[in-house]
Amino acid sequence: MGQQQHSNTEMIAVASGKGGVGKSTVAVNLAVRLAQEGAAVGLLDADVHGPNIPMMMGVRDEPQRGSDHNMLPLEQYGVKLMSVGFLPGGNKPVIWRGPLIAKIIKQFLVQVEWGALDYLLIDMPPGTGDAQITLSQAVALTGGVIVSTPQDVALGDAMKGVGMFQTVGVPILGLIENMSYFLCPCCGARTDIFDHGGTRRASETHRVPFLGEIPLDPKIRVGGDQGIPIIVAEPDSVYSTIFADMCRKLVANIRADDTARRAKAVLIKE
Repeated sequence: MGQQQHSNTEMIAVASGKGGVGKSTVAVNLAVRLAQEGAAVGLLDADVHGPNIPMMMGVRDEPQRGSDHNMLPLEQYGVKLMSVGFLPGGNKPVIWRGPLIAKIIKQFLVQVEWGALDYLLIDMPPGTGDAQITLSQAVALTGGVIVSTPQDVALGDAMKGVGMFQTVGVPILGLIENMSYFLCPCCGARTDIFDHGGTRRASETHRVPFLGEIPLDPKIRVGGDQGIPIIVAEPDSVYSTIFADMCRKLVANIRADDTARRAKAVLIKE
């Protein structure tokens, strides 16, 4: 049922090489923006050890069971949700080895009644371990989005994520630089706290798309802590405009990649 359920869904892994770069914030705001544009969207929290989606989306309920005993996703801001954080005891530390992590991710993919989705965004744990390998083997991923901050140490880990996806044949749909710069709310002066532009340069070096830059601002953090993503809390803000532009580029890259795959398939067939 899993492959059939997701056969027409664009499945996008939102990943990072290291923790703390704002990957979940990006995944949440991209998912909500796609839903605001009228798409049917799901958001799967695959970060088993650090599930942040329940807090960032402001949902604390437990999933119900359908008639076939599969779990029914929760919903907020027009986005269907599933996370280990919704399960009983989900606020306790998850002390699991690789096989158990792989098992729960597969269950979330095939034993949740997602319904007909246009997009399923998957908030990945940081790194290049069991969860990433399981996901790339369990379903046909449309592609991956890599989130980094400008520092060299973060970019180095992000490029490992790019390499991992490319090794398993998953296209890179784009790189995003989070905490790219700070704009003073009083004078508007710009400060590059963690350097700036490294992710764009890396995208050019590795010939992968660049989706954009997100500034460092407390409002984005507050939105995540309060369960009201910035794109919901301030829909007319510059931050919402940035996420909307990223979504447009992401959808365009998905369509371009799909066209390229179809053309390649025709050439192979001929």
